[in-house]
Amino acid sequence: MHKQLSHEPEARRYVLRVDGETASVLDYRLLGDSIAFTRAFTNPPYRGAGLAGELVAFAVDDVEANSTRRIVPSCWYVGEWFDRHPDRRPLLDARMS
Repeated sequence: MHKQLSHEPEARRYVLRVDGETASVLDYRLLGDSIAFTRAFTNPPYRGAGLAGELVAFAVDDVEANSTRRIVPSCWYVGEWFDRHPDRRPLLDARMS
């Protein structure tokens, strides 16, 4: 199984592909100095394998490494991801506290 993680800024999304097939997508909106992760979706055949978590981790790392934006977890899955990764909470938009 070959996984490929990518950022597609023109589509405002992060994508995880497995063997060339889109397995999971994380959509976002830019909100000034923040980025809102609005929807995480994993295609049914790929669910239960932790792919959405890998994709969120990739997106969070990308935001941290390539911008000064703070993250707004507008999607319930992203909110739960941050609950499971409290060490990453400093990347959240302070207005979320």
